[in-house]
Amino acid sequence: MPAAKTFTDHKIITLEEISNRVLRWRKESRKLVFTNGCFDILHSGHVRYLQTASGFGDILILGLNSDSSIRKLKGSLRPIMNQDDRAYILSAIKAIDCIVIFDEETPAKLIQTICPDVLVKGGDYLPEDVVGNDTVSENGGIVKIVPYVEGKSTSEIIKTIWEQS
Repeated sequence: MPAAKTFTDHKIITLEEISNRVLRWRKESRKLVFTNGCFDILHSGHVRYLQTASGFGDILILGLNSDSSIRKLKGSLRPIMNQDDRAYILSAIKAIDCIVIFDEETPAKLIQTICPDVLVKGGDYLPEDVVGNDTVSENGGIVKIVPYVEGKSTSEIIKTIWEQS
């Protein structure tokens, strides 16, 4: 007997699956929002950021850095949590409609595949410095920058853990 499906089965998808869903959503005239990140230790700043991002459109697509991608970006001690666990936890967030794990250092290829109406990044970016800005802008989309929640960061959580151990 096959295992029962969970709510995550439809949220964590492949690059091929996102292409099919994007076609369907475009036919339904849905406004697509994309963001990406590592989300290594999920905290309230992440959740607020994702909730804000989802408010910019109808469908929020999250590009999640794979474990190998994070190691390239942040070093051999990261990620703290593996990609399957991170994707599973993120899939429980109502604001996220789907999650695509990507291996590259940047989500440029994924952004080209999705061609979102709104590209969202957090914190200290300028819109023109966001990876995918050119793709989105050339196709009539916009880039939105969401301010960080002060005092909420994975790096600070890790630092606190190290200091207390």
